[in-house]
Amino acid sequence: MAYFDAASAAPLHPVARQALLASLDEGWADPARLYREGRRARLLLDAAREAAAEAVGCRADELVFTPSGTRAVHSGVAGALAGRRRVGSHLIVSAVEHSSVLHAAEAHEAGGGTVTRVPVDRTGAVDPAAYARTLRGDTALACLQSANHEVGTEQPVAEVAGACREAGVPLLVDAAQSLAWGKVPGDWSLLAASAHKWGGPSGVGLLVVRKGVRFAPQGPGDERESGRAPGFENLPAIVAAAASLRAVRAEAEAEAVRLRELAERIRARVPALVPDVEVVGDPVRRLPGVVTFSCLYVDGETLLHELDRAGFSVSSGSSCTSSTLTPSHVLKAMGVLSEGNVRVSLPPGTPAEDVERFLAVLPGTVAAVREKLGAPAAAEAAPRTGGDLVVDAIGRRCPVPVIELAKVIGDVPVGGTVRVLSDDEAARLDIPAWCEMRGQEYAGEEGAEKGTAYLVRRIS
Repeated sequence: MAYFDAASAAPLHPVARQALLASLDEGWADPARLYREGRRARLLLDAAREAAAEAVGCRADELVFTPSGTRAVHSGVAGALAGRRRVGSHLIVSAVEHSSVLHAAEAHEAGGGTVTRVPVDRTGAVDPAAYARTLRGDTALACLQSANHEVGTEQPVAEVAGACREAGVPLLVDAAQSLAWGKVPGDWSLLAASAHKWGGPSGVGLLVVRKGVRFAPQGPGDERESGRAPGFENLPAIVAAAASLRAVRAEAEAEAVRLRELAERIRARVPALVPDVEVVGDPVRRLPGVVTFSCLYVDGETLLHELDRAGFSVSSGSSCTSSTLTPSHVLKAMGVLSEGNVRVSLPPGTPAEDVERFLAVLPGTVAAVREKLGAPAAAEAAPRTGGDLVVDAIGRRCPVPVIELAKVIGDVPVGGTVRVLSDDEAARLDIPAWCEMRGQEYAGEEGAEKGTAYLVRRIS
């Protein structure tokens, strides 16, 4: 089985396993106690903190360990907002942040705060100048990921951090996806990360709060981890997390070169092997091993199941794989095709042979899924209303509305219009994306008795 979902969780690094097993014998005692076992545990905790701080590029007394990366984000956002409540209650996030950041923003709004969500371009990156324009006198905190978890696009953190510093606003960076590959550039103020993203054990996060940043921990107080992460430390996991971070950093430069070559092989060859595919994300400023592409006329959930049966573990941002039946907020913000979405994220050590086997299997797998869905074949007769050709896809989920559109577009003359009736939220994203890919004009949407009517004008 080829595991291609490292952006969700990287396989446990051998160094992490060794450190975890060793510290189970040495680090079980309370590091706050003064007896021998407690002192030994404290030495392990201090050494882990020093190692993690060196990897991050901060002081050891600025870094605390949390029970998860999500908890690090939530504690960081809440503490920074509370520490600067006299300044104001305005929070800035990008539209493609991890759900942990967006959920924290929603909670802030529910509590009476205000939130600005900065849009991104089609590669998934924010414009530093546009981000800077959202800074206000009452801005308490700004948040920006270092790299996107779904499409791999690296964000201009250094430029945004400079604008925030000039405005006197702290910047919190979610560095979960990039920390394995190097320190986050720029004059940021807070940082959060998660050990299972770099090959450490799950259940360990990092929260860094730079000296001088106003910060007020929320919730009941605790004497552990400077009061910023209450509860007994999971010392064996912390030691393993710090040891594995140091280990992956030592390997990062050489492994990044190798994974970039493999990822570029996928980016270049998938569109040549599979028709009607959109490769998304920045082609240059990106994480080493992440490739994301979307396939027209494909049910994402079925595609993932078929790839799993073929021996490949991949992820997807397609609405078809979600219980909410809405497309990924990242793909939606980028305005790219969401149906048939596949994210390949290669863990360190991925053999080139696995990538070649994936490229050999993918075309036939996609073709089989498309054939099952009947996409696209000869058009069936469709009723005409007011000169338009109408496709009624009410009650039918992605990618069926787009498949039906593709079937009938040839039945209207150049300049003619197809009205696609759909109540699937994904259609709002995928129909315009189809038009751009196939050289047709998306003419907007109209209200309908049921769902929404999406208008497509044939121009070629």
